[in-house]
Amino acid sequence: MTRPLAVVTGASSGIGAATARRLAVEGFEVVCAARRADRIAALAAEIGGRAVVCDVTSADDVAALADDVGGRCDLLVNNAGGALGADPVARSDLDQWRSMYEVNVIGVVAVTKALLPSLVTSQGQIVVMGSTAGQVAYEGGGGYVATKFAVRAVVDTLRLELWDQPVRVCEIAPGMVRSEGFALTRFGGDRAKADAVYAGVAQPLTSEDIADCVAWVATRPPHVNIDRMIVRPRAQAANHKVYRVLG
Repeated sequence: MTRPLAVVTGASSGIGAATARRLAVEGFEVVCAARRADRIAALAAEIGGRAVVCDVTSADDVAALADDVGGRCDLLVNNAGGALGADPVARSDLDQWRSMYEVNVIGVVAVTKALLPSLVTSQGQIVVMGSTAGQVAYEGGGGYVATKFAVRAVVDTLRLELWDQPVRVCEIAPGMVRSEGFALTRFGGDRAKADAVYAGVAQPLTSEDIADCVAWVATRPPHVNIDRMIVRPRAQAANHKVYRVLG
């Protein structure tokens, strides 16, 4: 029996890698797409999937991904993305803003556009990794917040435009997740700043927690669409309100 096919972007680490592993457990053949060839090759070998090197900001890479996937795609997990910097808007690095927009927003649209015919053929599902930053703004988050609000708008627009097509569209919006490299990348490799994000928080979410959410959404009956799932650790009541125990 042919396994359903899932494509996960940003699959080389963190939420993407955890999602690829979990979907494989759920019976999917997983196309692991990311820039780091060595990592996705190892992951694909581990889970019996396929590795496709893909920078979602490259039109050629996205086209090659679509060619590799072919005419059938049951699930697209648009996970590639990230945060850069935490400066106030007045001191923002516009190159960082442009970079985040290219990956977090344009990349989502590009991959979705390229795979949509295959998703329609398969009566598939699009899951986009948003953020609670796309629900409520916070200080120091300007560029990242702007991209995640844009992602939310893309998801809602897609759902309206695909209303007569057999494709489901969902956004999963995580709060505080201690995933591999996210905070470290945001702060340019500054380990102290990255660790401070989670200081005193006993149990932030893990990549596996979010992968579990993706798997649950992806395995609902075909007539059930989860529009948006907002998930936080118990310690985080809101982006700005986190329970910490500091020594």
